[in-house]
Amino acid sequence: MQNTQRSDLEVAEEMADAARATILPFFRQANLKADNKLEAGFDPVTVADREAEKAMRAVLAAHRPEDGILGEEFGQSTGTSGRVWVLDPIDGTRGFISGTPTWGVLIALSDDAGPMLGVIDQPYIGERFVGSAGHAFVSGPAGRASLGTRNTETLDQAIVFTTFPEVGTEAEAQGFRAVSQQAKLTRYGMDCYAYALLAAGQIDLVIEAGLNAYDIQAPIAVIQAAGGIVTDWQGKPAHNGGRALAAANQDLHAAAVDILRHY
Repeated sequence: MQNTQRSDLEVAEEMADAARATILPFFRQANLKADNKLEAGFDPVTVADREAEKAMRAVLAAHRPEDGILGEEFGQSTGTSGRVWVLDPIDGTRGFISGTPTWGVLIALSDDAGPMLGVIDQPYIGERFVGSAGHAFVSGPAGRASLGTRNTETLDQAIVFTTFPEVGTEAEAQGFRAVSQQAKLTRYGMDCYAYALLAAGQIDLVIEAGLNAYDIQAPIAVIQAAGGIVTDWQGKPAHNGGRALAAANQDLHAAAVDILRHY
């Protein structure tokens, strides 16, 4: 039976703590080996990715055995509750093996309607961004603070992020450039930390393509709890992956969709 003595948020934070403890001993270690998941291209995975997901799954086995799991490294486990924990043990493994502190642990709790709780955790910095129906906060070296997105009204004042300059296909790259050319500032290479910055009111837009469900579900929950919007490029739900547009507010979302929907 499911252990209901701990809330879903407590379970999520216990998973984030377990992942932190597992991952940090591997970070910035010169002899860390990275395997490539792709025959063409480079999609690295390390022992830290695999061991962190095992640690999170162990927490779920103890506290939420009736829930399903979708994890990047070990796939899907079917549950009986209708709820699924969506796990990415290290989002941004390229950054992880490069020593940059822009990777993170992603945890989401979802049902058929999409994510209802999300955690973006950056273990090295010690920052944790949490969003659900009753919570929107960041905790870290500076203490705990509420999350809230910016009220920037126009694209020419917006700060826009994406992870890869090529974004996705050439058409998708053209779509991104069509938005970024109107923005005040464009930055690259932040992985899931860009979504955390949007929820914290530091930036305005994140535009990406080629995502999986485990890449985007935690950011969706955190950003929505902070007052932002996350959809695909047509303004439709994005929790199954693909193209994602995260916006600080409705005005910027509408302006970006008006451009991206043509691509």
